[in-house]
Amino acid sequence: MYKIFNKWDSEVEIEDPGLRKYINLETRIVLHDQGRHAKRSFGKTKLHIVERLINSLMRGGTGRKIGGKVIRGRGGCGKKEKMRKVVENAFEIIHKKTKQNPIQILVKAIENAAPREETTRVKYGGIITPIAVDTSPQRRVDFALRNIARAVAIRSFDNKKSAEEALA
Repeated sequence: MYKIFNKWDSEVEIEDPGLRKYINLETRIVLHDQGRHAKRSFGKTKLHIVERLINSLMRGGTGRKIGGKVIRGRGGCGKKEKMRKVVENAFEIIHKKTKQNPIQILVKAIENAAPREETTRVKYGGIITPIAVDTSPQRRVDFALRNIARAVAIRSFDNKKSAEEALA
């Protein structure tokens, strides 16, 4: 059996039944898919969840002002190996602090950060009203990973705290 970063196994329990199908924990030798599933419908569900986290960290910052500063990239845009090392070091920090499997903690963080409903605008005869709608499970996972990556960018930008510590 292969382990993630040769240290942690993917034998993780997903408590949210709606997200089980969309969080992939199949064992992989290398966490680099090279965009094989990019153009297929629901192709990203075949990617390992750690690889999806690495891919979401490769984005730049928010590009808008937060706390008076414009958050831009951390030098990791398009540099997958650099972000892989950031995730691996963050997993080491998590393992040292909690003595638990960091992949289990990542899955728990995704379950907690995934929104259950959102608002949309509906137009009835010229009147626009916002209504609450349920969020699809795929979109919930996407939102959670995007929010985690955005929080890492905000916490580590122009700060003493590194991206590894912010992710951990």
